Amino acid sequence: MAEYNDPSTTTTLPSPPFDSISSIRFHPTNPDLMLVSSWDTTVRYYDTGSASHAPEQKAKFDHRAAVLACAFNGAGDKAYSGGLDTGVRELDLAGERMTHLGTHADSVSAMTWSKNTNALVTGSWDRTLRFWDPRASSTDGGSAGALSSTTSTPERIYALDLVNHTLVVAMASRLFHIYDIRNMSVPAQQRESSLKYMTRSLAAMPSGEGYACASVEGRIAVEWFDPAPAVQERKYAFKCHRQTVGEVDHVWPVNALAFHPIYNTFASAGSDGTVSIWDHKVKKRLRQFPKYPAPVSAIAFNCDGSKLGVAASYTWDEGEEGAKAVGSAPWVGVRKVGEEGKPKGWTGN
Repeated sequence: MAEYNDPSTTTTLPSPPFDSISSIRFHPTNPDLMLVSSWDTTVRYYDTGSASHAPEQKAKFDHRAAVLACAFNGAGDKAYSGGLDTGVRELDLAGERMTHLGTHADSVSAMTWSKNTNALVTGSWDRTLRFWDPRASSTDGGSAGALSSTTSTPERIYALDLVNHTLVVAMASRLFHIYDIRNMSVPAQQRESSLKYMTRSLAAMPSGEGYACASVEGRIAVEWFDPAPAVQERKYAFKCHRQTVGEVDHVWPVNALAFHPIYNTFASAGSDGTVSIWDHKVKKRLRQFPKYPAPVSAIAFNCDGSKLGVAASYTWDEGEEGAKAVGSAPWVGVRKVGEEGKPKGWTGN
């Protein structure tokens, strides 16, 4: 039986975080460079390796509290981070320096970079979305002028993603707002989740047509931005990351979703320790990878879709008892992605 860390398909990265991994983000243009944020209060910057060189940790940035989110800028020379200490920081990847851009009133839970507007977008449990222009931050490490706008939301923000000018925001109470970032005064659409339980993860389609979201109760919903009734009739939800053992149905949270940048298929990661790739157009699973040694807490495709970053680490769904049962240290690595990410009959369109 194939192993999750088979060296023919997978590269295990050195010096992984020692606590739960909150997010993985790949460089926008270099397929080998990757950020990993963790509850161990660090953001680690990796070269994941290639045929010509081994993987290495290039830098480590220490924070005052758990880091929940990270992102690259458009050029890939800077990164950003946020977490439980409420601060938003810019990370100089070459100089290994951190600059404080500003703060939220509560934990920073999600972030993304808008390449169209050269802005950092952050979401927080303080019920706000904030846009930052890092170029406006003062040269002495302060935050004068970095915050360019703040938009209030009705609930705590759990996740967000951006495609072109469309920003999708997942909140507590199963609420979703969809914004055109060129006009943040009001959401373009307000929705309630198709799923009955709390939203755990969210990812926008690279095609710009819609998004997928998932819940703590082993389900994924595929949604479309176009509000026309004929388009909305195409939305659907399905069960996943669950297993029947004997007569007991075990159901796990879906911790992360990631779309392939070329094929528009997507991967899902669950607390059952599995990662699956789905073709949402034909409603089929294309592949399930060998099981990981712990819940899979974060995943991401690289810019050309040739690699999938995977983090296996305990996510505290079952408290201290669950932590003892897992009994393994966090693991982070990258898996080569080939034909298994491609939809059947793919023609390049």
